[in-house]
Amino acid sequence: MPDTFILRGGTVVSAERDPEPQDILVEDGRIGALLAPGTPVADHVRERRIDGLHVFPGLIEAHLHFGFGEKITEYSTETAHAAIGGFTTVLGYFLNNEAYSDVFKREQAYAQPRAHVDYGFHFSTASELHLQELESYVRDYGVTSFKYFMNFKGEEGRYLGLDGTDDGYFQALLERAAAIGNVTVVCHTENIEIVNRRRNAQLEIGLDNLQQWADIKPPITEAEACVRAMFLAEKAGAKIYIPHMSSRMGLDEVRQWRRRYDQVFVETCPHYLTHTADMDLGGMGKANPPFRSKDDQDALWEGLADGSIDVVASDHCPRKRATKDKTLWLASQGFPGTATILPVLLHEGYHRRGLSLRRICQLVCEAPARIFDIAARKGALRPGADADITLVDLNLERVVRHEDLLSYSDYSIYDGWTFKGWATETIVRGETVMQDGKLVGAPGHGQYIFRTRAGAASA
Repeated sequence: MPDTFILRGGTVVSAERDPEPQDILVEDGRIGALLAPGTPVADHVRERRIDGLHVFPGLIEAHLHFGFGEKITEYSTETAHAAIGGFTTVLGYFLNNEAYSDVFKREQAYAQPRAHVDYGFHFSTASELHLQELESYVRDYGVTSFKYFMNFKGEEGRYLGLDGTDDGYFQALLERAAAIGNVTVVCHTENIEIVNRRRNAQLEIGLDNLQQWADIKPPITEAEACVRAMFLAEKAGAKIYIPHMSSRMGLDEVRQWRRRYDQVFVETCPHYLTHTADMDLGGMGKANPPFRSKDDQDALWEGLADGSIDVVASDHCPRKRATKDKTLWLASQGFPGTATILPVLLHEGYHRRGLSLRRICQLVCEAPARIFDIAARKGALRPGADADITLVDLNLERVVRHEDLLSYSDYSIYDGWTFKGWATETIVRGETVMQDGKLVGAPGHGQYIFRTRAGAASA
């Protein structure tokens, strides 16, 4: 059972106000109170000193993929990886053609005895069956977010074993989500027709570097699909979330559209904040969307600062390096990234660009909790919420070594980079699961988060 303790000497980081010194009382796995420094408490309360550390609400990873590593044990490795990075909650995506009632039961059996941190699911919609069962997924499994891949049209989807959808299906999904109410449709925005034409032309030349990969999928393929998604969402009255925003063009379209429709939310990923297409990484750097230009990177940092971007998440894919060390045509897309989100935001954002801690808290705590319906329990240090706490040393410098990050993946795109600012302790519902860069929590401590449309997840 979680004990009762008080954290003294830390500086609390909030999405609502600037950081301030406060003591945090934890009772039975929940936040009991935020107190003025030195406030007396009962004799039975254990006191812990955390002088010099900043206290964030437990970080939330809103974009992680299960099923790309080792399908069962990854619930242990990838939640351990999340804990190393200060994350107390992960929301993982699934892409299946079968009924998600079957998927849910199977994945829960894998996850429950293995997870180190709390977890929830997003379901990707790819068939008529999913549309028919959508409300039951919300009601019975507490899943309130559904992904649609705008690029998996027709044959592009069928070669993956999916039914193959189109804009008619997308519109029906948005209308169904709006009718259910407060359901989020996550839209992978990519115009596959433009991509296919450019990819076919590149086949005759060969694919030798990441810039050529980026040229196959230029910003217009992202931006045009954003416009189409936002237009259809507005007409349906649906709430949409655009993941992995990578370009100035795409972000500018979102900014313009939000003037007329505010139910559009945007995510970017740390690799778009640190990597560009001119880097010589070969297959290691293959992602979708691809790395882009320095100007696109600057635009994303501007979006983090001005609030145009709501969430930073990693699009974490726990693949082995062997799947990346191939020609660019054959290299798999994606890479691990959860554990290095916070160091990127602190080193490149807070220390180098003056991004405020309050803003960072919004990006990885408050906004993902609010958008994905877990704000009643997660995302803020408020009395009654889960005692999910991330202790951070803003001045701790560490060299990234993938071995220390505990993922199934055997590499990191940040291997050898030095970051200033790391999580030093991860507390999930009052229990420490990571301390000083070492996993100390037991598998199975993590709990499934049943989300509701009102955001009041069950206790």
